[in-house]
Amino acid sequence: MARKILKHSFSLLHVDYVKLDDKWNFKNVISPYYRLYYIDEGEGTISNANENILLEPGFLYMIPSFTLCNLHCTAYLSQFFIQFFEDSPNGVSLFSNNRTLIKVKAEAPDAENFKRLVKINPGRGINRSNNPRVYEKNIFYKEYQELNNLQSMSAFMETQGIILQLISRFLLSDTFRQDHKTTISSKVLDSISYIQINLNTNLTVAHLAERQNLHPDYFSRLFYKYTGERPISFIHEKRIERAQYLMTTTNMLLDDIAIETGFEHLPYFSRIFKKITGITPGEYMKQNRIVYS
Repeated sequence: MARKILKHSFSLLHVDYVKLDDKWNFKNVISPYYRLYYIDEGEGTISNANENILLEPGFLYMIPSFTLCNLHCTAYLSQFFIQFFEDSPNGVSLFSNNRTLIKVKAEAPDAENFKRLVKINPGRGINRSNNPRVYEKNIFYKEYQELNNLQSMSAFMETQGIILQLISRFLLSDTFRQDHKTTISSKVLDSISYIQINLNTNLTVAHLAERQNLHPDYFSRLFYKYTGERPISFIHEKRIERAQYLMTTTNMLLDDIAIETGFEHLPYFSRIFKKITGITPGEYMKQNRIVYS
């Protein structure tokens, strides 16, 4: 059996048990971290343009990072939830090809894992608001991340272990298996990593191909074979993901965000943003940004 090396770790942001009502109703939520739910009572939905999934007792739900969704409760819903960042040495997410809402049947240890995680991480709930537009800010991320540095080694290791156990439940889902039948080419994997950490530079197919000692046309075909996307389309998507993160978590001006994410000028950035998201950058900012005095 091939030996597998664990390359991913997870940084806890929030964990808690909450009881929700019809005020839990938020549209066009897109977060730079994962959301994971275990429902024990009531009913709600998570949805986007392609999916509408019922939140019901006895199931686990995952919303991978940068996955657009709507959150809704009609009357009553109680849930354990975890929010966490993913760290990967090559910058490629476990769910990079699975930006979908995922539902799996809970098993007996799952509820106990959630309860244990709450117990060993007290005070890690969202104390300001249930509204993502309020608590999704860099200043708050840093505040909660600092709490991880204060954990004992025992609590840190156990937290990592529990999150890994819960993540593994979704790696068994049909959604994940269907998109991971083929081992990705090392040249494509390296290029994906390079793109992720150089989004603000002048990324071209010719340059990416040259790094791999490949002809640009062959590189483009190889990239498409393993990702289902042409390199330029992939670059645009990752740049817009980064822009959405900056628009949600900072007070940067659109001109600055365009430059930071590798676009030469604002009109081009706006055109690509609307093409990918369906709305303009200005509309997205109005929906997702809160300006603090």
